[in-house]
Amino acid sequence: MTSIGLDAPVRLVSAHGHQPYGTIAAALRDAADGDEIRIAPGRYEETVRIAGQVTLVAADPDAGDTPAPDGPPPGAAVTLVAPAPGRPALEVLPGARPTLRGVTVRGAAADQPAALLAGGATDWTGGGVRYGRLEVRGDAALRMADAVLSGAALAGVLLRTTGAVHLTGCLLADIDGTGLVVGGTTRVELVHTEIRAAAGSGIRVREDARAVLRGCLVDRPGRSGLLTEDRAAALLTDCRIRDTGGEAVRALGSSPLPEPETPDSADATGGVVLRGCELTGPAADAIGVTGPAQLQVTASVLRDCAGSGVAAGDGARVRLAAVAVVRTGATALVAHGSAALTASEVTVRESAANGLLATGTAAVDLTDTELTGCRYSAVHLGERTTTALTRVRVGATPEHGVHAVDEATVTLSDARLADCGMSGLDLAGAARAEASGLAVTRCLAGVTAGADGALRLTDCEVTDAERAGITLGRGDAEVSGGRILRPGTAGLVFTTGATPRVTDTEIREATGSGLVVAGEAAPSVTGVRIVRPGKNGLILDGGAAGVFEDLDIVRPGFPAVHLADRAAPTLRRIRVRDAAEDLSAEPGARPEVVDCVSIRVKSARWPGPETAGGVPGPKPAGPGAGHASGAGQSSGAEGASRSEGSAESPASEETLEELLGELDRLVGLARVKQDVASLVKLMRTVQRRESAGLAAPPLSRHLVFAGNPGTGKTTVARLYGRILAAVGLLERGHLVEADRSSLVGEYVGHTGPKTQRVFQEAMGGVLFIDEAYSLAPAQGGGGNDFAQEAIATLVKLMEDHRDSVVVIVAGYPNEMEHFIDSNPGLSSRFNRTLMFEDYDTEELLRIVERHATSHQYDLTDAARASLTGYFELLPRDGRFGNGRSARQVFQAMTERQAYRVSEIETPSESELMTLSELDVPELPEPPR
Repeated sequence: MTSIGLDAPVRLVSAHGHQPYGTIAAALRDAADGDEIRIAPGRYEETVRIAGQVTLVAADPDAGDTPAPDGPPPGAAVTLVAPAPGRPALEVLPGARPTLRGVTVRGAAADQPAALLAGGATDWTGGGVRYGRLEVRGDAALRMADAVLSGAALAGVLLRTTGAVHLTGCLLADIDGTGLVVGGTTRVELVHTEIRAAAGSGIRVREDARAVLRGCLVDRPGRSGLLTEDRAAALLTDCRIRDTGGEAVRALGSSPLPEPETPDSADATGGVVLRGCELTGPAADAIGVTGPAQLQVTASVLRDCAGSGVAAGDGARVRLAAVAVVRTGATALVAHGSAALTASEVTVRESAANGLLATGTAAVDLTDTELTGCRYSAVHLGERTTTALTRVRVGATPEHGVHAVDEATVTLSDARLADCGMSGLDLAGAARAEASGLAVTRCLAGVTAGADGALRLTDCEVTDAERAGITLGRGDAEVSGGRILRPGTAGLVFTTGATPRVTDTEIREATGSGLVVAGEAAPSVTGVRIVRPGKNGLILDGGAAGVFEDLDIVRPGFPAVHLADRAAPTLRRIRVRDAAEDLSAEPGARPEVVDCVSIRVKSARWPGPETAGGVPGPKPAGPGAGHASGAGQSSGAEGASRSEGSAESPASEETLEELLGELDRLVGLARVKQDVASLVKLMRTVQRRESAGLAAPPLSRHLVFAGNPGTGKTTVARLYGRILAAVGLLERGHLVEADRSSLVGEYVGHTGPKTQRVFQEAMGGVLFIDEAYSLAPAQGGGGNDFAQEAIATLVKLMEDHRDSVVVIVAGYPNEMEHFIDSNPGLSSRFNRTLMFEDYDTEELLRIVERHATSHQYDLTDAARASLTGYFELLPRDGRFGNGRSARQVFQAMTERQAYRVSEIETPSESELMTLSELDVPELPEPPR
């Protein structure tokens, strides 16, 4: 034992004065509650057992017997050394309330307790524990600050107490085992505490214990950074876990997460919750969740993982919100077994495998999520999984965007799939998919469906596929609405034996043929418009059949319709315009032709519209006819170079009256229709003045579309472009859709070329920028001015090409006002706003009725009355989607009707077609 600066190493300070002692134990025997024991720096080899309310404090050797106010001065140390193995250096007994300042405890064996707190409440600042663990048991409470705990084996700190434990500003280091073990019903809170270089896991929470970590660091543990088991709960806020030997977070069990399932609802009362955390460099998965564990992660980053970002195993329940998963050595997000994974506003980048992999019976729900740079398919779904992808964006993968196999089921709503080396959406086996508002851009193939599954595409768009836009096999498939733009081969391919239903779809500028029907296929195709195909508008291979009615085929490169030997389709009300030839058929073809007409066709077999009524026979194939070989393939062999709208195009393929009539037939939008009609009159007047040699008044064709989602903004924008083409103010009138992600780059020098590329695609047509206000958010940007660069580039391009492109910006009314005001160049170019009002109840009902009519359903009067009540009570909140909501209601009604009719052994045709009040869904529950 040594002492510095005092005549005795230990002083007992009480109401009776100062008393010197040779040992700490001796001073404790005479101490009363409230007394203070001042200890000179040095080593004290004895067991200190505290039973009362006393203070042990390291004295300042340079200030006589005055203790340092916040612990010992630099260089001073008081160390209590255990005298022998099996005996701790410090023991706090039940009922004691000691205060320790600048006291370090050293054990006699690394795998035994150096300090044992068996009860009472200890307040410990400075110092710490060396060579042995700190153990807190019974009902002991501990508040420790600015302490160092190191050199223990098995565990650095072991907590199994009913008392509260708080560690602030502490360091746990060089532990040959687990850094911190929390068990029983312990409640522990760590604030700005570090756990470094533990050979085992950094923190282990088990049984019914609860751990809260705020601003903590777990660095280089040999196993997991955080391990939870049994019914434990853990809350980590603003913490970092890095360079772990195993998973950064491993949850083998936990208590349930609380309800409702909102990102900020969970606290340390249940589950494993991470908020604002950063998990980097794990040698395995960043987060692994199995068994009954439940985990929630919000506003966090998972980076540079050797394994997956998040792996949810059998029985696990995982919720992610505003999480970035960057550079994973395996699949970024994994759900297998019976796991449930819910994610919103998640970003996945640079996965060495899939972005999302789901197997078993897992249920996955991804919303507002982006997956880019995956080495395998961005989304791979197998076995009997169920997945919902809402406003998900997929980009830059050498394989499929979304690949569903086995019996997987996937629903896509307003998803965007771009730059995929294979198909944007691919179904194999008995997989099933429903997609609404899906956009597939610049993929090898757009959508491909296999032989045994089911596919429903509603209002989807496939743009610039290198091969076929959509390929449908023998499975149950239906395509309704939507467009296929500039496919590299055929627009829509029906492989051998396919019998899908296609309605109200537009195919533009296919390099090959518009519709390709392989042998033995018999699709039902209605209301399809095929514009400028490089080859045939419709081509049927030998043995193919099907019904094709109400088709428009405009300016095909080969005969509009070509039929191979033994093709036997029904061709009803097909209209061919601006073609060299309408029908080319091989001798064995046996078509049924009804009311087909040809307009401006050089070699016409069908009559013009004034003399229609006759049914001509098939014409032998000429040298210019296309062929159907390889119809079921997407080899890229069909068609030559893609047409981009040359000067040979007719000035107008559609009359202005037809287009205004199409606009007028849209449900609602009375103000918009009036505004568009006024604009058309103004433009025609300007043209007449120019023709008369008069000066033209200033005229801005750029528009702001302000309104809530689902009010028809995109539909009207598409019509507006076609109207401008019809009056000769635009060359092509096509629509190119874009949003912030299409225009704004991720690094310096990326935004300008990106914006220019999108603008160039819209030359001769309309550039439609949805949610344009995201380029100038009211609360400021995200730390760079790339969005402002996109706006500046856009303004310059609008000036340079003022007569070649019309730009329409769309979004919520208030946000659009801020957007226009954010840049003087915008306010000078966008001086006209069209307001898209929400649909009222009657208009929503009419939308449902139109869907019903187009799909051969009949609504009963009682169903109409129930729908009226449904729409009257439907909350018009942030989840209300106007026309989209009406379409979803119709889809729900058809599903409920199908379940209802399936109970009837032999339903009649009327029962199969009738939608009753029983099929109207219940109102959605309001958010809690």
